[in-house]
Amino acid sequence: MALHRIVLFYCFTPLADPEAIRLWQRSLCESLGLRGRIIVSEHGINATVGGELSAVKRYLRATKEYPGFRGIDVKWSEGGAEDFPRLSVKVRPELVSFGAPEGLKVDDDGVVGGGERLTPEGLHQLVDARREEGREVVFFDGRNAFEAQIGRFKGAVVPNVATTRDFMRELDSGAYDELKDKPVVTYCTGGVRCEVLSALMRQRGFEEVYQLEGGIARYGEAFGDDGLWEGSLYVFDRRMHLEFSESAVTVGTCARCSAPTSDFHNCANPACRELTLFCAGCAVGTEELRCPQGCAVSA
Repeated sequence: MALHRIVLFYCFTPLADPEAIRLWQRSLCESLGLRGRIIVSEHGINATVGGELSAVKRYLRATKEYPGFRGIDVKWSEGGAEDFPRLSVKVRPELVSFGAPEGLKVDDDGVVGGGERLTPEGLHQLVDARREEGREVVFFDGRNAFEAQIGRFKGAVVPNVATTRDFMRELDSGAYDELKDKPVVTYCTGGVRCEVLSALMRQRGFEEVYQLEGGIARYGEAFGDDGLWEGSLYVFDRRMHLEFSESAVTVGTCARCSAPTSDFHNCANPACRELTLFCAGCAVGTEELRCPQGCAVSA
Protein backbone atom coordinates (compact mmCIF):
# COMPACT_ATOMS: atom_id res chain seq x y z
CA MET A 1 0.00 0.00 0.00
CA ALA A 2 1.43 3.38 -1.04
CA LEU A 3 2.34 5.88 1.65
CA HIS A 4 0.75 9.34 1.52
CA ARG A 5 1.96 12.60 3.04
CA ILE A 6 1.17 16.32 3.24
CA VAL A 7 3.86 18.98 2.95
CA LEU A 8 3.74 22.62 4.01
CA PHE A 9 6.23 25.26 2.93
CA TYR A 10 6.60 28.88 1.95
CA CYS A 11 9.34 31.03 0.50
CA PHE A 12 9.65 34.80 0.35
CA THR A 13 11.61 35.69 -2.76
CA PRO A 14 10.98 38.23 -5.55
CA LEU A 15 9.05 36.70 -8.47
CA ALA A 16 9.05 38.66 -11.71
CA ASP A 17 6.24 36.60 -13.29
CA PRO A 18 3.88 35.10 -10.67
CA GLU A 19 1.45 33.92 -13.35
CA ALA A 20 4.14 31.80 -15.00
CA ILE A 21 4.94 30.23 -11.61
CA ARG A 22 1.24 29.54 -11.06
CA LEU A 23 0.89 27.73 -14.40
CA TRP A 24 4.04 25.69 -13.75
CA GLN A 25 2.95 24.70 -10.24
CA ARG A 26 -0.55 23.70 -11.38
CA SER A 27 0.79 21.61 -14.23
CA LEU A 28 3.34 19.97 -11.95
CA CYS A 29 0.76 19.07 -9.27
CA GLU A 30 -1.76 17.79 -11.82
CA SER A 31 0.84 15.54 -13.44
CA LEU A 32 1.62 14.00 -10.04
CA GLY A 33 -1.95 13.65 -8.77
CA LEU A 34 -1.46 16.12 -5.91
CA ARG A 35 -4.12 18.28 -4.33
CA GLY A 36 -3.90 21.21 -1.98
CA ARG A 37 -3.65 24.98 -1.91
CA ILE A 38 -0.87 27.09 -3.42
CA ILE A 39 -0.69 30.87 -3.39
CA VAL A 40 1.79 32.75 -5.55
CA SER A 41 2.54 36.48 -5.46
CA GLU A 42 5.34 38.82 -6.46
CA HIS A 43 6.68 38.15 -2.95
CA GLY A 44 7.02 34.35 -3.28
CA ILE A 45 5.05 31.14 -2.75
CA ASN A 46 2.98 29.55 0.05
CA ALA A 47 1.95 25.92 -0.43
CA THR A 48 0.25 22.99 1.28
CA VAL A 49 -0.11 19.90 -0.91
CA GLY A 50 -0.67 16.20 -0.37
CA GLY A 51 -0.54 12.92 -2.25
CA GLU A 52 1.44 9.72 -2.60
CA LEU A 53 4.82 10.02 -0.90
CA SER A 54 6.78 9.30 -4.08
CA ALA A 55 4.78 11.93 -5.98
CA VAL A 56 5.27 14.52 -3.22
CA LYS A 57 9.03 13.89 -3.29
CA ARG A 58 9.10 14.39 -7.05
CA TYR A 59 7.11 17.58 -6.66
CA LEU A 60 9.57 18.95 -4.11
CA ARG A 61 12.60 18.03 -6.22
CA ALA A 62 11.10 19.85 -9.22
CA THR A 63 10.07 22.89 -7.15
CA LYS A 64 13.54 23.23 -5.67
CA GLU A 65 15.01 23.42 -9.17
CA TYR A 66 13.68 26.97 -9.38
CA PRO A 67 16.59 29.13 -8.06
CA GLY A 68 14.49 31.17 -5.65
CA PHE A 69 12.96 28.07 -4.06
CA ARG A 70 16.12 26.02 -3.46
CA GLY A 71 16.23 26.71 0.26
CA ILE A 72 12.57 26.04 1.14
CA ASP A 73 11.97 24.64 4.62
CA VAL A 74 9.51 21.76 4.21
CA LYS A 75 7.30 20.48 7.04
CA TRP A 76 5.88 16.97 6.68
CA SER A 77 2.74 15.54 8.27
CA GLU A 78 0.39 12.58 8.01
CA GLY A 79 -2.33 12.83 5.36
CA GLY A 80 -2.70 12.92 1.60
CA ALA A 81 -4.60 14.28 -1.39
CA GLU A 82 -7.90 13.08 0.05
CA ASP A 83 -7.57 15.68 2.81
CA PHE A 84 -8.15 18.45 0.25
CA PRO A 85 -11.32 18.97 -1.82
CA ARG A 86 -9.37 20.04 -4.90
CA LEU A 87 -6.16 21.55 -6.22
CA SER A 88 -6.18 25.36 -5.97
CA VAL A 89 -3.30 27.41 -7.38
CA LYS A 90 -3.86 31.18 -7.40
CA VAL A 91 -1.98 34.44 -7.85
CA ARG A 92 -2.69 36.97 -5.11
CA PRO A 93 -1.30 40.42 -4.22
CA GLU A 94 -0.04 38.95 -0.91
CA LEU A 95 1.01 35.50 0.27
CA VAL A 96 -0.86 36.29 3.47
CA SER A 97 -3.77 38.72 3.24
CA PHE A 98 -2.83 41.36 5.79
CA GLY A 99 -4.13 44.00 3.39
CA ALA A 100 -0.78 45.80 3.30
CA PRO A 101 1.17 44.65 0.23
CA GLU A 102 2.84 48.06 0.05
CA GLY A 103 4.25 47.58 3.56
CA LEU A 104 6.08 44.37 2.70
CA LYS A 105 9.52 44.42 1.11
CA VAL A 106 11.18 41.21 -0.03
CA ASP A 107 14.67 40.53 -1.36
CA ASP A 108 16.65 37.38 -2.12
CA ASP A 109 17.08 36.78 1.62
CA GLY A 110 13.34 37.00 2.38
CA VAL A 111 11.29 39.61 4.20
CA VAL A 112 13.17 42.86 4.79
CA GLY A 113 12.97 44.22 8.33
CA GLY A 114 11.33 41.19 9.95
CA GLY A 115 11.90 39.99 13.47
CA GLU A 116 14.92 37.91 14.43
CA ARG A 117 14.37 34.25 13.57
CA LEU A 118 14.39 31.75 16.42
CA THR A 119 14.75 27.99 16.13
CA PRO A 120 12.68 26.00 18.64
CA GLU A 121 15.81 25.55 20.74
CA GLY A 122 16.65 29.24 20.36
CA LEU A 123 13.18 30.11 21.61
CA HIS A 124 13.82 28.25 24.86
CA GLN A 125 17.19 29.96 25.21
CA LEU A 126 15.57 33.37 24.77
CA VAL A 127 12.88 32.63 27.36
CA ASP A 128 15.52 31.51 29.87
CA ALA A 129 17.82 34.47 29.16
CA ARG A 130 15.11 37.09 29.51
CA ARG A 131 13.80 35.44 32.66
CA GLU A 132 17.27 35.75 34.22
CA GLU A 133 17.07 39.45 33.39
CA GLY A 134 13.71 39.67 35.15
CA ARG A 135 11.77 40.03 31.90
CA GLU A 136 9.12 37.69 30.55
CA VAL A 137 8.87 36.89 26.87
CA VAL A 138 5.45 37.66 25.35
CA PHE A 139 4.10 35.10 22.89
CA PHE A 140 1.97 36.83 20.25
CA ASP A 141 -0.35 34.59 18.24
CA GLY A 142 -0.28 35.46 14.54
CA ARG A 143 -3.28 33.30 13.61
CA ASN A 144 -7.02 33.91 13.54
CA ALA A 145 -8.41 33.80 17.06
CA PHE A 146 -10.51 30.66 16.54
CA GLU A 147 -7.37 28.63 15.77
CA ALA A 148 -6.02 29.42 19.23
CA GLN A 149 -9.13 27.94 20.86
CA ILE A 150 -7.65 24.45 20.51
CA GLY A 151 -3.95 25.18 20.97
CA ARG A 152 -1.52 27.97 21.79
CA PHE A 153 1.72 28.74 23.57
CA LYS A 154 1.23 28.99 27.31
CA GLY A 155 0.19 32.48 28.36
CA ALA A 156 0.10 33.77 24.79
CA VAL A 157 -1.55 37.01 23.72
CA VAL A 158 -4.32 36.06 21.27
CA PRO A 159 -5.56 39.12 19.34
CA ASN A 160 -9.29 39.33 18.71
CA VAL A 161 -9.10 38.81 14.96
CA ALA A 162 -11.40 36.83 12.68
CA THR A 163 -9.24 37.30 9.58
CA THR A 164 -5.60 38.12 8.95
CA ARG A 165 -6.61 41.57 7.67
CA ASP A 166 -7.89 42.39 11.16
CA PHE A 167 -4.32 42.45 12.50
CA MET A 168 -3.69 45.84 10.89
CA ARG A 169 -6.66 47.31 12.74
CA GLU A 170 -5.57 45.72 16.01
CA LEU A 171 -1.96 46.88 15.75
CA ASP A 172 -2.96 50.42 14.79
CA SER A 173 -5.58 50.65 17.55
CA GLY A 174 -2.98 50.98 20.29
CA ALA A 175 -4.34 47.90 22.09
CA TYR A 176 -0.86 46.37 22.30
CA ASP A 177 1.27 49.46 22.75
CA GLU A 178 2.28 48.26 26.23
CA LEU A 179 4.20 45.46 24.51
CA LYS A 180 6.40 47.77 22.44
CA ASP A 181 9.30 47.69 24.91
CA LYS A 182 8.95 43.97 25.75
CA PRO A 183 10.49 40.93 24.05
CA VAL A 184 7.75 39.65 21.72
CA VAL A 185 7.79 36.33 19.86
CA THR A 186 5.33 36.05 16.99
CA TYR A 187 4.21 32.58 15.96
CA CYS A 188 1.80 30.90 13.54
CA THR A 189 1.20 27.51 11.92
CA GLY A 190 4.16 27.21 9.56
CA GLY A 191 5.94 30.55 9.87
CA VAL A 192 4.62 32.56 6.93
CA ARG A 193 2.10 34.71 8.80
CA CYS A 194 4.40 35.53 11.70
CA GLU A 195 7.24 36.44 9.34
CA VAL A 196 5.11 39.20 7.81
CA LEU A 197 3.55 40.12 11.15
CA SER A 198 6.95 40.60 12.79
CA ALA A 199 7.92 43.10 10.08
CA LEU A 200 4.63 44.99 10.43
CA MET A 201 5.10 45.16 14.21
CA ARG A 202 8.63 46.50 13.89
CA GLN A 203 7.38 49.16 11.47
CA ARG A 204 4.95 50.24 14.21
CA GLY A 205 7.55 50.69 16.93
CA PHE A 206 7.76 47.28 18.61
CA GLU A 207 11.41 47.26 19.64
CA GLU A 208 12.33 43.63 20.33
CA VAL A 209 10.44 41.33 17.97
CA TYR A 210 11.23 37.71 17.12
CA GLN A 211 9.60 35.15 14.87
CA LEU A 212 9.42 31.41 15.47
CA GLU A 213 11.14 29.94 12.43
CA GLY A 214 9.05 27.16 10.90
CA GLY A 215 6.14 28.07 13.17
CA ILE A 216 4.26 25.75 15.49
CA ALA A 217 4.75 22.85 13.07
CA ARG A 218 8.54 22.95 13.40
CA TYR A 219 8.34 23.53 17.18
CA GLY A 220 6.08 20.49 17.55
CA GLU A 221 8.58 18.36 15.64
CA ALA A 222 11.30 19.39 18.08
CA PHE A 223 9.51 19.28 21.42
CA GLY A 224 6.12 17.64 20.89
CA ASP A 225 4.04 18.29 23.99
CA ASP A 226 7.01 18.54 26.35
CA GLY A 227 7.72 22.23 25.81
CA LEU A 228 5.85 25.52 25.91
CA TRP A 229 3.08 24.55 23.49
CA GLU A 230 -0.22 23.12 24.71
CA GLY A 231 -3.14 21.62 22.81
CA SER A 232 -3.79 20.84 19.14
CA LEU A 233 -2.69 22.59 15.96
CA TYR A 234 -5.47 23.78 13.65
CA VAL A 235 -4.80 22.97 9.97
CA PHE A 236 -6.66 24.19 6.89
CA ASP A 237 -7.67 20.86 5.37
CA ARG A 238 -10.09 18.05 6.13
CA ARG A 239 -8.04 16.88 9.10
CA MET A 240 -8.95 20.17 10.85
CA HIS A 241 -6.39 19.60 13.60
CA LEU A 242 -3.39 17.50 14.51
CA GLU A 243 -1.60 16.58 17.70
CA PHE A 244 2.14 16.23 18.27
CA SER A 245 1.89 13.28 20.65
CA GLU A 246 -0.56 11.04 22.45
CA SER A 247 -0.06 13.15 25.58
CA ALA A 248 -1.45 16.32 23.99
CA VAL A 249 -3.87 18.11 26.30
CA THR A 250 -7.29 19.23 25.06
CA VAL A 251 -7.68 22.94 25.74
CA GLY A 252 -10.79 23.61 23.60
CA THR A 253 -14.27 23.41 25.10
CA CYS A 254 -17.64 22.55 23.58
CA ALA A 255 -19.79 25.62 22.88
CA ARG A 256 -22.85 23.80 24.19
CA CYS A 257 -21.79 21.75 27.22
CA SER A 258 -18.21 22.94 27.91
CA ALA A 259 -16.76 19.43 27.59
CA PRO A 260 -13.15 19.26 26.34
CA THR A 261 -12.90 19.01 22.55
CA SER A 262 -10.73 19.95 19.57
CA ASP A 263 -13.42 19.30 16.95
CA PHE A 264 -14.76 22.19 14.89
CA HIS A 265 -18.13 22.05 13.11
CA ASN A 266 -19.79 24.61 10.85
CA CYS A 267 -22.79 26.42 12.27
CA ALA A 268 -25.99 24.91 10.81
CA ASN A 269 -27.24 28.38 9.84
CA PRO A 270 -26.46 28.65 6.07
CA ALA A 271 -25.99 32.40 6.44
CA CYS A 272 -23.36 31.89 9.14
CA ARG A 273 -21.32 28.65 8.83
CA GLU A 274 -19.08 29.86 11.68
CA LEU A 275 -16.59 27.22 12.79
CA THR A 276 -17.55 26.29 16.34
CA LEU A 277 -16.25 23.72 18.81
CA PHE A 278 -18.64 20.87 19.69
CA CYS A 279 -17.83 17.67 21.54
CA ALA A 280 -18.65 14.27 20.04
CA GLY A 281 -21.75 13.88 22.21
CA CYS A 282 -23.29 17.19 21.17
CA ALA A 283 -22.28 16.72 17.54
CA VAL A 284 -24.37 13.55 17.18
CA GLY A 285 -27.38 14.91 19.07
CA THR A 286 -30.70 15.79 17.48
CA GLU A 287 -30.37 19.52 18.10
CA GLU A 288 -28.87 21.58 15.27
CA LEU A 289 -25.31 22.76 15.78
CA ARG A 290 -25.62 26.52 16.07
CA CYS A 291 -22.78 28.85 16.98
CA PRO A 292 -23.15 30.95 20.16
CA GLN A 293 -22.75 34.27 18.26
CA GLY A 294 -26.51 34.85 18.03
CA CYS A 295 -27.47 31.89 15.86
CA ALA A 296 -28.25 29.65 18.82
CA VAL A 297 -30.40 32.34 20.39
CA SER A 298 -32.37 33.07 17.23
CA ALA A 299 -32.87 29.43 16.20
